[in-house]
Amino acid sequence: MSPIATLVNSTIRPDVQAVASYHVADASGFIKLDAMENPYHLPHHLREDLAQRLADVALNRYPAPAYSSVKQRIRDKLGVPAGYDVILGNGSDELISILCMACAMQDRRATVVAPTPSFVMYQRSAQFAGMDYVGVPLKADLTLDLPAMLAAIAEHKPALVFLSYPNNPTGNLFAEDDIVAIIRALDGFGLAIVDEAYEPFAQQTFMHRLPEFDNLVVMRTVSKLGLAGIRLGYMSAAPQLLAEFDKVRPPYNINVLTQVAAEFALDHLEVLNQQAAALRAARADLMAALAAMPDVEVFPSAANFILIRVPDSDAINAKLLSHKVLIKNVSKMHSVLTNCLRITVSTPEENSTFLDAFAASQAA
Repeated sequence: MSPIATLVNSTIRPDVQAVASYHVADASGFIKLDAMENPYHLPHHLREDLAQRLADVALNRYPAPAYSSVKQRIRDKLGVPAGYDVILGNGSDELISILCMACAMQDRRATVVAPTPSFVMYQRSAQFAGMDYVGVPLKADLTLDLPAMLAAIAEHKPALVFLSYPNNPTGNLFAEDDIVAIIRALDGFGLAIVDEAYEPFAQQTFMHRLPEFDNLVVMRTVSKLGLAGIRLGYMSAAPQLLAEFDKVRPPYNINVLTQVAAEFALDHLEVLNQQAAALRAARADLMAALAAMPDVEVFPSAANFILIRVPDSDAINAKLLSHKVLIKNVSKMHSVLTNCLRITVSTPEENSTFLDAFAASQAA
């Protein structure tokens, strides 16, 4: 064994060595429909105004650690209940990590429960924080298996239950009553994290119910709204919980460029909301077009992406790549996703190009 291999084996945890890095496909030269991004830019005049604001940022200074101005805009414009604050994260990924670090116990193994398949960072963050992870499979129709979730909660007494609402990669909204049943089942020992990353497209939320449940945390990101490049997530919960989570948050975790860009965008939230409305309309059109094609099963979606099942997902994906169209082949994630593909909803032009390439891939 080489000296560096010996060093790695003696210093890096075996479970870390055993997992692969989070892979992001190279999209150079492709129509990019794999990452649930908003395809629209800000209007030109707003980009000029934003450029000036960014040019005036004091890059030589640390950010203001409380982030008061951007947090105030989030509270005022994004439906946070009166008397509730938010914590900011470098994307929702950091917020998930903060939650896991705060709830991982030193004297015993704490547990995270989530439906599966769902967002992969729930499991990865739990593992890296030293927590156990229990995935509860969705039903064959991709709906939540509430009896199985409640049984897992009763057996494992999890510190955290993550519920993606709508769920990624399936796109569907779990029944509101089922989520409430899970929140109530955790009362007294666990937190329910409702991850509303796709709320602009679902237009369904638990944010207003925070005062109703002390153990509810609502998490969102501005990435899907149209600001994926600035990496900003936020979450709200009972003030006593936020105070504990804030102890785990790294200082200066949001950079000054992200802060200024987020403030600017929230000052022009109506533009982003109009873009989200356009994508909701495009989603309906794209779903209808796919449903009309032979041998395509289209699942319900309340997100900015669509999940479909085809006879041979690997073959279709390979042919789409040959047409320079990049989507997400999720067929290997879980058995309930066999032969499933996930397609981001984009502009009418890119959606049309995808449909032409998809039809050609079916015929080939």
